[in-house]
Amino acid sequence: MKEDGCMNQPEKINRLNERNSIKNGIASTIVMNVSNNYFSLFAIGVLGATNYQVGLINSLPQFIGMFAMIVCSMMMNGMQEKKRFTGYSIFFTRLFLVFMFFILYIPSDFQSWAFVILVGFMNFPGAFSNLSWQSFIGDLIPDHRRSSFFSDRNRVLTIVGMITTFIIGVILQQFDKSNSLPYKILFLGAFIFGIIEVYYLNKHIEPKRTVEKRTKKVQGFIDWSAFKDKPFAYFLICSLFFNFAWQMAWSLFSIYQIKEAHATGLWISLFTVANQIAQIASYRWWGKMADKHSNAKMLIFAALGMASAPILTILSDNLIYLVLVNASSGLFVSGTVLILFNQLLEVTNEHNRGAYIANYNILLAIIGFIAPQFGVFLLESTSMDLAMTLSSILRAASAIPFFILYSYMKKNKLITHLLSKSSTN
Repeated sequence: MKEDGCMNQPEKINRLNERNSIKNGIASTIVMNVSNNYFSLFAIGVLGATNYQVGLINSLPQFIGMFAMIVCSMMMNGMQEKKRFTGYSIFFTRLFLVFMFFILYIPSDFQSWAFVILVGFMNFPGAFSNLSWQSFIGDLIPDHRRSSFFSDRNRVLTIVGMITTFIIGVILQQFDKSNSLPYKILFLGAFIFGIIEVYYLNKHIEPKRTVEKRTKKVQGFIDWSAFKDKPFAYFLICSLFFNFAWQMAWSLFSIYQIKEAHATGLWISLFTVANQIAQIASYRWWGKMADKHSNAKMLIFAALGMASAPILTILSDNLIYLVLVNASSGLFVSGTVLILFNQLLEVTNEHNRGAYIANYNILLAIIGFIAPQFGVFLLESTSMDLAMTLSSILRAASAIPFFILYSYMKKNKLITHLLSKSSTN
């Protein structure tokens, strides 16, 4: 019998892939925590970026990524092996960190815009790597292992991220916030860990798959047939609504913490560490609850919890208080990240996963471009308080479509169970 998919792989290969996935994830986490976490601080403190430019640091990558995912989905169509493609995508993404090292060697009038453009275009190969990795790892990890594995994996990566972030914060505290030297070192160090990230990705064992030849050409950039799949379509609507409410505040948090609360590199690190400690403490709980009650049901509670962060943040600019707010937020960030991804995998299968994930990420990229810009627009035209409050209201409101998704998924599973029971009698 011909092996097809991760369910037929020997258990020892599954375990080997899981170990390599954790090592790959550790390197990736270090890259993100050494570089991406401090993009806004570097832009504001060293380059003197405006609110609009800080907003673009969050939204431009999503806009660029949208086009990248269109191209990527077409390239991945019919691809037998995804590992090599994913590895090259990660490498070229990390290469942009080397370019950032040279930002300060160009005229000062162009530095902030050059940085914004580099951050944006870094997400072209970055979108390739994200999309291909999701499809790649979704094929390798069996369905019955996903909740427990990804909760354990995320927990380990969060611990690594917490330690890395704290160390970087202490180092940055030794320098003036306008000093560029520590950031140059961080960018080069992140690139080195990016190489390690690619190394462990290549150690995964990927079965070669036989892909059916398609007689029809792909119509347009998006596979519109995916939206006829009701579970996927319902999840897509819910996720896009929630992500808009979630991401519209991303730039606002950075602006509030740095410009209004006057947080230094150490405090930014402490915010992140507090958030990550809470994530570590709650990942396993979210995984267990998702196994017990379903991903769809737990998304309702994750959305309600995420609604508290923006409105709690603006109550005070006391830095210790903001550390506590970030800790409380982390309890729900872990559930959001874990369960959204698991729910995406649940509403797709091995045969359509690549195309469906591509559709999901393309539309998510559109939201990711619009939402932060909308948040900054509200900030500039009204106030920080109103912009943050609206984000909280929308996050809470997203629990309603998640409840509808849960009701549909529960009803659909009951019908499937009854039909299966009827066919065996």
